[in-house]
Amino acid sequence: MVSEYLKQNTAEYHDAAEKLFNSEKIFNKTFTLEDYKKIIHTNYLMLLHSEDKIFNSLSDKYAEKLQLEERKKLSLIEKDLESLSLDNQAVSHPLEFENEHEALGAMYVIEGSTLGGNVIAKQLSKTEGFDEVTFNFFGCYQENTGPMWKNFKEFLDTEVKEENYNEVLSGAKKLYTFLLNVN
Repeated sequence: MVSEYLKQNTAEYHDAAEKLFNSEKIFNKTFTLEDYKKIIHTNYLMLLHSEDKIFNSLSDKYAEKLQLEERKKLSLIEKDLESLSLDNQAVSHPLEFENEHEALGAMYVIEGSTLGGNVIAKQLSKTEGFDEVTFNFFGCYQENTGPMWKNFKEFLDTEVKEENYNEVLSGAKKLYTFLLNVN
């Protein structure tokens, strides 16, 4: 299953992202609003540079199965930027996906950030100093977070053949590398 393959082969990137964003501070309630601004800004840059490219790389036959319209997050994170008084930016870094499989790998990273983001939103909503924060991006699927993730993983595992696993992994690594180096 490609979802397991991705999880195993991107673990070091996932761990590096958690370290970059000081994730341990979220759970010991020492995460600050400045920490949150950093995580939102970085995720915004990731979405700004990748979301349209990913969606444009995917064939129409996948759009319905993946519920692509419901998975768009750039406008949501832009609302978070506004509420945090952070500026929108223009695309400034080259980021390309060679094919549909790389786009699916990049989408894996974004959908995974949504899954983790739901946990972050729940935890921070109980943390002092986050009373006024809107979690548009991290709370985008609300109670549907689990089903949306499951649907995405099932899609990957059904549609991606083993000979394409490395291309999907390549897309995931591209986006993780971008995320870890964009600041």
